Amino acid sequence: MFDLSIIYKYLGSFIDGFEITASVSALSIIGSFLVGLMVMFACVSSNKLVSNIGYAYINCFRNIPFIVQVFFIFYGLPELGIFIDPYTTGVLALSIAVGAYCADVLRASVLQVDNEVIEAAQSFGLSRKLIYQKIVLPIALRNSIRPLGSIFINLILTTSILSTVTLNELTGAAKIIAAETFRPFEVYFFLLLFYCVLTYILSFLISRVHARLNRHFVTEN
Repeated sequence: MFDLSIIYKYLGSFIDGFEITASVSALSIIGSFLVGLMVMFACVSSNKLVSNIGYAYINCFRNIPFIVQVFFIFYGLPELGIFIDPYTTGVLALSIAVGAYCADVLRASVLQVDNEVIEAAQSFGLSRKLIYQKIVLPIALRNSIRPLGSIFINLILTTSILSTVTLNELTGAAKIIAAETFRPFEVYFFLLLFYCVLTYILSFLISRVHARLNRHFVTEN
């Protein structure tokens, strides 16, 4: 029989796991966005070598399973004398891996900016750096809110993989609770429901932000 008392009894452990998930997610979102910006600027650079490095980064980290990257950092690097705790491993791995996806979205958004806008700015004598900083990047960020939002939602869901390196985030906490109570159905049903509600709320907020930023623009959507 379905027993909700298990959830109430271990609610504190779930909350502790959620706090770890939330903090790892927040730091990783910031880190991946910054990585994405740097790689994007590399991709659109007029320097061929720098541009190729940027594209190589995107292609590399988009084609390596995330769990392999996590295992390499947590289990592989110690062979070289580099020891990183599970929490830092999670933030580092997510920032590096998701940064590649952010870079690709930002690059595409920058390339979609109308050339006439750039040419108009150049006619006023603005430098390339100033044009990107004041004109191109704000337009690209506005257009990339939804795809970036989807990436960040997926990042939050991907934190569940970090339980494989002993980080007791939400999924890790659920595994411990299920093992202690022998009630995996209730525990994982609650976990499933929690992630569903969380992603729905985040999707709604992203849609609201997108609508607000584009309220003065007519779109096809």
